[in-house]
Amino acid sequence: MPSAADARFSFNQAAEIYDAIRPSYPPALFDYLFALLPPKPRIIEVGPGTGQATRDLLRRGAVVHAIEIGPAMAAKLRSNLPSAELQVTVGDFERVAVAERSMDAVFSATAYHWVSPGGQADRPAAILKPGGVLAIVDTNQVDSPDDEGFFDAVQPTYERYGQGHTGPPAPQRDGVDPPIRQLLSQDRRFANLEVHSYDWNQTYTALAYRQLMLSYSVTQMMEPQERQGLLDDIEKFIQERFGGRITRPLVVTLTTATLV
Repeated sequence: MPSAADARFSFNQAAEIYDAIRPSYPPALFDYLFALLPPKPRIIEVGPGTGQATRDLLRRGAVVHAIEIGPAMAAKLRSNLPSAELQVTVGDFERVAVAERSMDAVFSATAYHWVSPGGQADRPAAILKPGGVLAIVDTNQVDSPDDEGFFDAVQPTYERYGQGHTGPPAPQRDGVDPPIRQLLSQDRRFANLEVHSYDWNQTYTALAYRQLMLSYSVTQMMEPQERQGLLDDIEKFIQERFGGRITRPLVVTLTTATLV
């Protein structure tokens, strides 16, 4: 079990909020993925949360073993999707026992960055069948006029609470390059590497965006007083400057590769 200081565990404190506010994924993404898989594929899902992608895996006939590190998140997933085709294990993907060469796919949506760089390739290489698919979904915020300037305008508010953007700027829509692509491109155990992109903007009311922020690990790990101030100020900012509604410009990527 991770410690309370482990950022992965912070989602567990907001399972109900996470379930209510986190978006699903483009149906075309699953159409493409399942065209690569055999009928009724056996899939390990890494970091399923409360089932935002699990539901689509089950709908398309998969048998899913979902490995979720947060007990409350796992409990919500079980209650959301009671199914004989779903096994939910509370634990760390890199440590949970899974039979070698037993899986048709390892799948993860907006969670694989929590796996260590070595484990991202080594673990699938051990548990996938030859020809099995590693499929990683990333949700990428992009620089787009679709946000009507919100994310530039709101940065001073984030910075006031020590939460300003760090790292490279958001890419343009046609410049999204998920980190898993580079890792797999250098690993000879995997072949047929492809990246598919899907525009997937999400629009939020001021209150809904506040809830979205509460579903983030970085917000959950703030001191309570600071977190309350940040959420209050951003909700007020959206109400007063953006008419109570903003759009988050997103590109969802699906990176796939097969085990040689």
